[in-house]
Order: sequence, then structure tokens, then C-alpha cells
Amino acid sequence: MTHTDWPLWEVFVRSRRGLSHTHAGSLHAPDAELALRNARDLYTRRGEGVSLWVVPSSAITASSPDEKDPFFEPSADKPYRHPTFYDIPEGVQHL
Repeated sequence: MTHTDWPLWEVFVRSRRGLSHTHAGSLHAPDAELALRNARDLYTRRGEGVSLWVVPSSAITASSPDEKDPFFEPSADKPYRHPTFYDIPEGVQHL
């Protein structure tokens, strides 16, 4: 297997403790261990991260932006799920 045949991996970085992982980008690697090491070298060069996830792109299933309205329509009739109905106490972070 040449490097052009390596699978594509999606990289997620958590910048500080307590925050969510966010998508940082993609890279090619032959296995998960090398993908993790390459992701560290590529996406956290300046000490931006405390945690990394690498996921094979083939393992991700996503909704289509073109089907946004019919796909998310069932949640539109549940307004209580929006935080506008709740008072957020002072001092609560990352909500």
C-alpha cells in the first residue's frame, strides 16, 4: 500500500479541559496509531490541544445539508428544548 492509498482520517482537537472536541481537519495515514501521531504533529504544533480524536472518514455518517428542512423538522415542534425557557445562573460557563 502506497501513501496515496492510505485511508482518510478526520481529526478532532480539544483545546482545553472541559471544552468539546472540534473538527480540525483531515489527513491520510495507514493506521490509527500513525494517524494520531501525525494529527499531533500537524494540528497541535503550538500546544493548542490537550486531547485528540482520529476517526476513519469511512466510519462517519452525516446528514445532507440539502435535506436540512425535512430532516430537522421533527425537532421544530419542541420549543422547550431551546434554552430561552430557562434562566442560566451567573457564573455558568460553556453552556
